[in-house]
Order: sequence, then structure tokens, then C-alpha cells
Amino acid sequence: MEANEYIGVDVGKARTGLARGSRLARLAETLKTVPTEQAIAEIEKLANKNLAGVVVGLPRNLKGEDTEQTKWVRDWVDSAKQKINATFYWQDEALTSKLAEAKILAGGTVNNVDSLAAQIILQDFFDSPESLRVVC
Repeated sequence: MEANEYIGVDVGKARTGLARGSRLARLAETLKTVPTEQAIAEIEKLANKNLAGVVVGLPRNLKGEDTEQTKWVRDWVDSAKQKINATFYWQDEALTSKLAEAKILAGGTVNNVDSLAAQIILQDFFDSPESLRVVC
């Protein structure tokens, strides 16, 4: 049986939002937000034999260039890959936190910006053609 669950991650220096979704349903849902120092351990708990991959939001500036935050997230993923046996993917996270905040202000039911940003990252991944997916 092919693994079909993905975990979406919006990594921040203080907090990390988590989401999950099925490759089959192609729908992402929010999970929770955890302190970033606990995020790898939390993903390890969520990972199971059905885990197809971990999708991490890659922060860049509006011109698509790397920033200090980009380097920090790349380093975080390198650490996570040493502990979590899964394929990691990059997903552009341009403006996902702003979109999450806007959804909440517009009356959304989720009141956690970080996990909602992770959900948006994962949904963008599902909505993108497989040929455009980038393995970390």
C-alpha cells in the first residue's frame, strides 16, 4: 500500500504550525501550533508508516530571493531530516501568514494563524502539479 499522508509545516523561530492531509483526498486540515523547539519531536509523533512526506514552507522575499529566514528554515529542515525518516518537500510560502490572518479576520473558524498557514502551504502543495514539487 502506498503511503498517502502528508504533514504541512510553517516553521517560525518561536512557533511552528502543523497541518496534515491526504494525497488521495487532496485536502489539508489544520492540526496545531507548537513551540519550534518541540516541532521536530511533534512531527516524529505524527509520522507513521502511512507518511508520504513532510511539506515545509520556504520563506523568500517578494522577488523570490533567499533571506536570512530562508537560511534558518533550510538549516531547520536539515536537522529535521536527521531525525524524521520521510521525504521532505519545499513549498513556496509567499504571503501564507498574511492570507491566514486575512481568513481569520474575515470570520474564519480557525483562530491559530500558524497552523492555518501550514494548512495553506500544504493545500498549495496538493494543488500544484507533481512535476513542480521540489524535494529538500
